[in-house]
Amino acid sequence: MTEKIAISLKSLYKKYGSLIALNNLTLNIFEGEFFGFLGPNGAGKTTAIRIITTATKSDSGQVFLNGFDISKNPIKAKNSIGVVSQYINLDMELTCKENLVVHGMLHNMKKKKVLERIDYLLDYIEMTDKINVLVGKISGGMQRKLMIARALLHEPEILFLDEPTVGLDAHSKRKIWDVMVKINSENKTIFLTTHYIEEAEQLCNRVAIINEGNLIEIGSPENLIKKVGAIALDVFNHDDYTTYFFGSREEALEAGSKMEGKIMVRETNLEDVFLNKTGRRVKD
Repeated sequence: MTEKIAISLKSLYKKYGSLIALNNLTLNIFEGEFFGFLGPNGAGKTTAIRIITTATKSDSGQVFLNGFDISKNPIKAKNSIGVVSQYINLDMELTCKENLVVHGMLHNMKKKKVLERIDYLLDYIEMTDKINVLVGKISGGMQRKLMIARALLHEPEILFLDEPTVGLDAHSKRKIWDVMVKINSENKTIFLTTHYIEEAEQLCNRVAIINEGNLIEIGSPENLIKKVGAIALDVFNHDDYTTYFFGSREEALEAGSKMEGKIMVRETNLEDVFLNKTGRRVKD
């Protein structure tokens, strides 16, 4: 059985002055997939998500959302997606319920349906008791959850999450992870951009690594790590260190025994993959 493509990017190109933000980006994301888009600041992540969600136009290339070409059927394409910005863009002077009602009005939803969805979603994110509380009075983590609920109000099939846990403490971050996993378990496609390596490793079926507008690697976290080497050997000399990769812990220990300086043997992670492929760290 052929997997249905939820998001298709074909040769996306975007330039700002002399800066190439996206360089012929091409990839397919499948229905029900939890897909991670990794890269440091300036790599092209936000540009890509803005183009895909119709907030910015590309210079060339095509985007299809659930089969709809966003340049030819922008309304149908936009109705099939929900977007959570990395910046909190709720109205702080409205209640949680009022913020959701406004979103429903923008999508021309019937009042009865909006109210049903509000009750359902606030229960879904465990915030029923905050329904009539001003958004400015709830925590940052709750505001993030409310933004996710708002994006789901019109029942989109695809959810775009642009750095949804940025700035949150560990407890709040885990709460958001739980919500995202729950959404994905209902066969919703999730497109996640993140700086947090552990977030991508924990949540994503596949990840794409982007750097300076170019797609560097794509695959499951496990396969990308395996391609580099499952075991990392950090060799420390003075204030610097070098990392080498091996297929097994035994190989790493043998190599380390012949090197000068302090050594540390550990499992390879996606941060190592990114550094190996680009020479940069994701948080650079």
